[in-house]
Amino acid sequence: MSNAVLTPVREAHRFDERALADYLAATVPACADGITLEQFEGGQSNPTFRLTAGGRRYVLRKQPPGELLPSAHQVDREYRVMKALTDAGVPVPRMVALCEDPAVIGTRFYVMEWVDGRVFTETRLPSLTPPERRAIYLDLARVLAELHRVDPAAVGLGDFGRPGNYYERQIGRWSKQYQASKTEQIDAMDRLMAWLPENIPAQERSVIVHGDYRLGNTLIHPTEPRIVAVLDWELSTLGDGLADLGYLCQDYHGESYNDAGLAGADLGALGIPTEAELVAEYCRHAGIGEIANWKFYLVYNMFRSAAIIQGVYKRGLDGNASSASALQYEGAARLRSERAWRMVGSE
Repeated sequence: MSNAVLTPVREAHRFDERALADYLAATVPACADGITLEQFEGGQSNPTFRLTAGGRRYVLRKQPPGELLPSAHQVDREYRVMKALTDAGVPVPRMVALCEDPAVIGTRFYVMEWVDGRVFTETRLPSLTPPERRAIYLDLARVLAELHRVDPAAVGLGDFGRPGNYYERQIGRWSKQYQASKTEQIDAMDRLMAWLPENIPAQERSVIVHGDYRLGNTLIHPTEPRIVAVLDWELSTLGDGLADLGYLCQDYHGESYNDAGLAGADLGALGIPTEAELVAEYCRHAGIGEIANWKFYLVYNMFRSAAIIQGVYKRGLDGNASSASALQYEGAARLRSERAWRMVGSE
C-alpha cells in the first residue's frame, strides 16, 4: 500500500502496544523485540494500522472503541473469509493471527501480511492513462466473478451465511442499522424500506459475497493495471453475487464514497468501460447470461450505501469513528436515498 496515507495512532484509538507485541510474539517472533504502529487514514469502520517488526511490515485491523452496533465490525469474519480464500484464485493477503479476546488490546483484532500495491480512491483514476483505467475496471469485474465462482463449501465456508432469502436478511439488517444510527427524518429511506422487500427477485445460487466491493477496497499492482489484493471483508457473507455487482455499478449513478463517481463522466475519453460493458465482462467470467431486474440490484445497493454512510456519520458525531473525515458525510444518506427513490420511479 505504497501510496496510502499513514498518521500517528490517533488518541481515540490508542491501546497497549506492549500487550500486542507480547501476544504476537508466538506467531511473529520479531514482535518480542518491539513493534512500530502507524494508523491508516480511512477505514471508516474498523481502525487499520501498519505494524512493523523486525524489518517486516504487517497490517492490523481491529474493532473500534466504544459501544458497537449489533452485527457490525466483525473482524473475525474478515479473517476467516480471507484465510479460506488464500489459495482459491482470489487475490487476498495471507493471514497471520486472529485474537478474539478483547482483554489483550481492548477489542478483537487480526494481523495479516503486508501486500505491496497502490490504493486508488478516486473512481476516475486521474493519475492513470485511458488504457490503464480500462484494464483496472475490467479486472474489477473479472476478480469479482472469480470470487463468485468459488464453491463456499469447498473452502470451508458452507456455513458462512444464514439460511433464508439473502435480500430479506440484508434489507432487514440495514434497515435496523439505519434506524439505530438515524439523526434526522429521511422520507426516501422510509419509502425504500417499504419498497425493497416487496420487489425482491429470485436468487439462483448462493455464493461468497464481499459486501463492499469497490475500487477503493482493492490493491493495484505497484506498476501494472491489475488487482493484487481485495481488502475490507467485514461485510462478507453467503448470498447473491449480483448484490456485489450492483454495488460496484452504483458509481455510474452518483458520487462514490469520497469523490464525484462516474455519473456524467466522459467514459470514452477516460477509457473507463460503460456500465453495460462492465456488467458484460462480469457475466462472461462468471458464466451467466443477461441479468433481469437490474434496477433492483442498483436501488438495493444505493439504499444499503445510504444506511452504511449514515452509520459512519453517526459514529463521527459520537466521537468514535475510525477516520477524522466521518463528519463530512452529513446529509450523504439523504442524498443517496433520494437518488435511489427517483430510480424506483424511472422507467
